[in-house]
Amino acid sequence: MQQPGPPRFCAVGESVELAPREPDPERASIYEWAVVDAPDGSAATAPEEAVWEFEPDQPGLYRLALEAPSGRFEQRVRAFPDVRRSASFDLERDRLPDHDPEEVSLMGPFNEHLFDREHPTLEDGVYSYELECQPGTHRYGYIAGEDFENAVWEELEVPGPGKPRVFLEGPEKAVDGSETTVTADATPGTDSEYDATDLAVEFYVDDRDELTDDDLEIDGHEARVLVTDLEEPVRLHAVAVGERHSVADCVLVSPDGRVERRNDPPAWARDAVVYEIFVRSFTDEETFESLERRVPYLESLGVDCLWLTPVLESPTTHGYHITDYFDTASDLGTREEFESFVDRCHEHDIRVVFDLVINHTAREHAAFDMSGACVPGYEDWYVWEDLEETGVDADDLAPEIGSENPREEYAPPARTTPDGETEIAQYYFNWRGIPNVNYDSLAVRSFFLEVVDEWVDVVDGFRCDVAWGVPHGYWKEIYERVKSRDPEFLLLDETVPREPEYAESEFDVHYDTTLYYALRDVGNGDRPADAVLEAARAPRREGFPEWSLHMRYVENHDETRYLEECGPDAQRAAVTAVLTLPGVPMIYYGQERGATEYRQLMPWEGDGEATTFHRRLVAARHESSALSRGALVDLEYEANADTVVAYARESEHDDETVAVVLNFGPGSERVRVDRGLEPTDLVTGEDRNLERVDGGTALEVEDAAVLAVADDG
Repeated sequence: MQQPGPPRFCAVGESVELAPREPDPERASIYEWAVVDAPDGSAATAPEEAVWEFEPDQPGLYRLALEAPSGRFEQRVRAFPDVRRSASFDLERDRLPDHDPEEVSLMGPFNEHLFDREHPTLEDGVYSYELECQPGTHRYGYIAGEDFENAVWEELEVPGPGKPRVFLEGPEKAVDGSETTVTADATPGTDSEYDATDLAVEFYVDDRDELTDDDLEIDGHEARVLVTDLEEPVRLHAVAVGERHSVADCVLVSPDGRVERRNDPPAWARDAVVYEIFVRSFTDEETFESLERRVPYLESLGVDCLWLTPVLESPTTHGYHITDYFDTASDLGTREEFESFVDRCHEHDIRVVFDLVINHTAREHAAFDMSGACVPGYEDWYVWEDLEETGVDADDLAPEIGSENPREEYAPPARTTPDGETEIAQYYFNWRGIPNVNYDSLAVRSFFLEVVDEWVDVVDGFRCDVAWGVPHGYWKEIYERVKSRDPEFLLLDETVPREPEYAESEFDVHYDTTLYYALRDVGNGDRPADAVLEAARAPRREGFPEWSLHMRYVENHDETRYLEECGPDAQRAAVTAVLTLPGVPMIYYGQERGATEYRQLMPWEGDGEATTFHRRLVAARHESSALSRGALVDLEYEANADTVVAYARESEHDDETVAVVLNFGPGSERVRVDRGLEPTDLVTGEDRNLERVDGGTALEVEDAAVLAVADDG
């Protein structure tokens, strides 16, 4: 089926990538788009290519049509008003190392993290760059010349209301009668002037299904669906609309009236503790067999889910430069040995998440050589840009692809087209060794669908590298593809910075960069400890929907170790925060053994006390319904230092409430909370000296205390 997918939602000023699903690269010229209907004043016209980067120019509903080898299909795009505001991305000149002002550039999501493209103006000692941005937090970096490692990163808060949220519900069992009702729970965004009842809710039947919008009876936040004549389930989408529009939700309405939610993560993920392994540093032998022998250790930690850095063929130790997507790396072992390792993990109730790298390939991949040589059928496999548009000096180019030693020093890769033009392969940041593939190519889209199919039945989930570099529409196709085979399959995104749109039928769990940066700042003494709570509650402010899960961590394979940067006083508090806040906690290998280098060999002889602490934290989370699934609630507290923060987790199922008190500073701090507490620490198992004062409890906290709230508290 080459239908392009569900209705899409955006604002004027944004673009939506539209493309046929399961494309036939051999018949690319047959695909043809057309504009069937558009809002008044729109000048939208269709391109001649099969993949369309559609940019609505007026708010309203667009009806588009795709002629494909298998038939004609419609796709709708609902565009909402432009909410962007003018913003200035500034930096004081003296914050950059010694540099030439003519060589300063900046990057961020606004230019897809492309190196040396946007150049600021310098006035009165301040660099500035003006942009139109949506309300929210925007992270950006200033770079002097090519000194990317010493880039200065900042955040800019653009004022304005946050996105509203919507959650669809309906009968879970068959209904009597000819119709069923789907109800939208709509909530306004932060700083919105709308109340929940004032929000509009728009419902749309999926263009792939047998019903139309005219078959719906809309009454405010409810949609009644006639099911009498339904032969197949239909998908119903909805967005909440205030000053801005929400991430869309979707349910499946069956002919018997049952309503099934489509965006919810697998149930097992809500209680999971993830452990990341850098595969070539976890054991001395660096093989799947040696990993398999360590599975009992993983079980002893209590982790439920294992995330492996890439295990496919690659010339690098980290594995993110992939040369063969259909076989395991020869130094790690055979595919059979990898599958044996996965089976062993399953025997110990540990799921395995595979690192899916489809934003780029290695420069050593055969397809890149052929694309660089303009071999027919491969010319458009990668994003090639005109030399003059990239800011790259011609003297810095790598030798032409196809010549001797074309990858010397990983200089920017270049090719000469049949027309004699010099082009540069696009790459993000300073990642010259991993050129970006081109999703305008039907061959690329078809190729990576085969990659997904190759591994989806082998592992339990994909952690998707550089997810922000791959089009939303393609992730939606992958989401439906893997979930149709296994609804329990997990999709974890790496989106930096994070964006709520990836929760719309694309990913189950999202990198929580907001909490990560807050924990670093608190640990370094740059922010007070209560910034942790602000970050933990940020997903709602950022517009993430209710069903989204967030992976919370203090370090990973791309970052310096928290222990090395922030010290042991802060680390215990930070790790406790990750394991006691809502979300999906992640432990990076070696973190529990006192590792100080981000990809070092696992220090098996390391800090046994820290390992015991991590093990007990994981156990406490699993044993407490409040810590695993409870709501985050405020806890009134007093302390003399801003290195202290306290909060509570409250379970709805068994009336359990747990108080967490953290001290990121050196020494101990006396903290008073307004609740009565039980003396036994749920992590250490030891009784603490508590003092009942003023209707609450006072205690000394060196790093972390996790205590049940007393029944009379």
